[in-house]
Order: sequence, then C-alpha cells, then structure tokens
Amino acid sequence: MDERAVRQKVRDLWARDALASLSEFVTIPALSPAFDGDWRESGHLHAAVRHVRSWFERRPIEGATVEVVELEGRTPVLLLDVPARSATNADTVVVYGHLDKQPAAGEWSPGLGPWTPVVKDERLYGRGAGDDGYAGYAASAALEALHAADGRHARTVVLLETGEESGSPDLAAYLDHLAGKLGKVGLVICLDTSGFDYERLWLATSLRGIAFLDLTVRVLTSGVHSGHGSGLVPSSFRILRELLDRIEDPRTGQIKLPELVVDIPGERIEEARIGAAEGFLAPSLPVVSGVRSTTDDPVELVLNNTWRTTLSVTGAEGLPSLADAGNVLRPYTSLKLSFRLPPTADASAALGAIEKALTTDVPFGAKVEIERAEAAAGWNATPRAPWLESTLDEVSAEVFGKPWRAVGLGGTIPFLGLFGRAYPEAQFVVTGPRGPGNNAHVADEWLHLEQTERVTEAVARILHAHATA
Repeated sequence: MDERAVRQKVRDLWARDALASLSEFVTIPALSPAFDGDWRESGHLHAAVRHVRSWFERRPIEGATVEVVELEGRTPVLLLDVPARSATNADTVVVYGHLDKQPAAGEWSPGLGPWTPVVKDERLYGRGAGDDGYAGYAASAALEALHAADGRHARTVVLLETGEESGSPDLAAYLDHLAGKLGKVGLVICLDTSGFDYERLWLATSLRGIAFLDLTVRVLTSGVHSGHGSGLVPSSFRILRELLDRIEDPRTGQIKLPELVVDIPGERIEEARIGAAEGFLAPSLPVVSGVRSTTDDPVELVLNNTWRTTLSVTGAEGLPSLADAGNVLRPYTSLKLSFRLPPTADASAALGAIEKALTTDVPFGAKVEIERAEAAAGWNATPRAPWLESTLDEVSAEVFGKPWRAVGLGGTIPFLGLFGRAYPEAQFVVTGPRGPGNNAHVADEWLHLEQTERVTEAVARILHAHATA
C-alpha cells in the first residue's frame, strides 16, 4: 500500500466532498428520539439517513452496497457494506457511528448556531459535526483511500444508528437481527469518543457502567409543625443519611458493598500511570476556589474516575425551596441516586445489592420506596493482539508523530457494552477526533478538522493491517 497516497486521498476528500456534505448534515435538526418524541412525524432522523446514504452511494468504492434497515417501531440504521479487498482475514470489520443529535442546548456564540455550519480556524461548528456526523464520512473516506492506494481490507460494514443519544435502545435488536448478515466480527472500530489533546491517537479501553434509582423515605402521612413533632419521630432525611451510609463511607467515599467493587486489571493501572505521568488526568472541572480533590495521587484520581464506584445524588423531592421552607417536619424525602459502576462489575447484581441495603431492616420501621431502578453494564476492551499493538505504534509515529495513549471513560456509553457482549472475542479500536473544549453536548459544538483527517488516515491503515492479521 502507498501510505502517501492514502494520506493525500484522505486530505483531498475532507477538503472537498466530505466537508461539504458534513456541513449540509449539520443543517438537519435530527434530534435523538429522547428529545423528539415525534421523530417519525418530523422526519429529521430519516432526512439525516437519506443525506448520508446519498453520500455513500456516490462513493466510487468497488462492490459497495448501501442499505437502510428499519425494524418495526425502531429507529433506522444505515449500512455501507464493502466486500473484502485482497484480504486473507475472513473476519468482518464493523465501523460504528451514529446520526442522531443532541438539542441546541442554549444560546450559541454570535455568528454560530446549532443548525448553521460554520468553518472557522480549522474547525467545523454545528450540532452533530463532531458528535457524531463525521463518523460515516471518516469510515467511507478511509475505505476510498485504501482503494485508491492499492490497500487491503477485510469485509467492512459501516453501521450508523440513529438512537445513540437516547442510550441506543434499538441497537441490541439490530445487532441480533444482523448477526447472520455480519458473520464473524473480528474487529470493531467505534468512532464516537474523545481524548485529552489533538496531537495523538487516543483509544478508549474501558468505561464504567451505571445504576440509578429513585429512593423515597416516608415517616408521616402529612407534614407537621417541627416544634410539635420533632423528637417524637425521626426525620426522613436522617433515615436517608443512615441508609446511604450503608453503601458509602461519607468521609472517604469508599464503597462498602462487595458487588460494587472489582479488582482493577494491571494493564488499566499501567495506562493510568502513563497518563498521569504525562499530565493527562481526569477531566478539568469548574472547581470552587479552595475545594480539594478526593486524593493528591494523580493515578488514584484517574482510577477513581474510571474503575471505582461512585455515588452521586442528582435530584431531590420533598424539600421546599429555601424561600418557601417553614418550620415543618416533612413527611418524606426523595432522592435520585446515580451510581457509576466499575467496567467489569455485574450491573444487575450491583443494583440488587443496592436495593437490598436500602430496604432491609430500615431504621424505625420507616417506609422505603424504590422506583425507576435500572442498571447498565460497562465495558472493558479485550487484550490487544500483537498485530494491533504494532500497527498502533506505527500509525502513531508516522501519522501523529507522538505515541498513542489509552484512556478509561468515567461515563457510560451503552453501545460499547452492547458491542462487547455481541462480539466478546473481537479486537476493539474505540477512538475519535474530539478533545478538550469541543462542546459535544452544549453550545458551540465543533469538529477539529485536521485531527479528523489524521484519525481517518489511522482507520485506513488499521483496516489494511487487519486484512492479513
């Protein structure tokens, strides 16, 4: 393969057709179903699919077929299926992205808007440019560049869903529906994550799972004057504090339930050490002056954010505003509890342990109610094969000029867990061109164009290496 030809083709495609078409994609307000309950009637998701489908159909990629799959009652999926080219590897490659978008999310800066594409300072501004409209263009451009440079690749299927921003509720059904069509999948490339800079290739290697529930503690059928009732029955808030202390040490944050704790793999600890040594820590936060981190050890900070369970109270009811609060012993307190779980924790078992801790032997016989309890598993990448390790080293040196780095993700991305369970033996390359300040879910979202070209070139070279692995 002519690497220089790959690079030139990728640059030409992004400078001309790909950037122009992606800019048009930005104009489509293709909100995810969680934000547009009438998505079928509005037609925006289907318009986004049609737009990218048209781009795929115009690509001069030999043997490629394009198909829209839409199961009854579910959001559509767009597929670009490209047969193998001079490959000895019979496994299928799946390249993932999504076409649904987040809402506008407030006021954008002057001259910018969620549905108005603007190219400025080597950035493409607009909702969906970086999350995740670029993915389909990068995947097809990588394949087109390989064909132009006499490169190789195994059979490659680009799969673009339209429900990721809603938690990918339809993806499992599609992976099951397409299982026979896709065959044995040996490599999954997911183009929907970010890194800590725009100078190197970043790979996500794990992400935490999640469990959440609404917890209510009731002690009275109605509120009473605090002077009349306090001291006779405990406050609902006091009981809530005691229940939460069964799960988390309030001083150290240490989780007490064994179902919520795992042994952290040695390779993930080493990744945290490397990242911390180079100054790549947890995400920057708008910390109030004087507030300290949970630990002074940078490695422990990374592991806290990526491999340890954390509890956050994200909502409350039964508590009047300060201006409206009188001297009342309130009848109940409700809290929304959000647990970020370790990547390898059994999410169902963790949720069961949480519910048991909150409902067993409740102090003073108070009534405990749990509603809307759900859990989702995390994901931990399979060990990298030697061919992938060496390819990443080579691509990083020749395309980026800096070594690639791995990062754990503290959040939860359901599609990765779904792919991990569907293809447990596959190699995973989870990457993307997003980085600090790209504003994926807030105002002024933008895509770093030069980094997108480099990631596209990296994808092409990984596909080429996989073809004979």
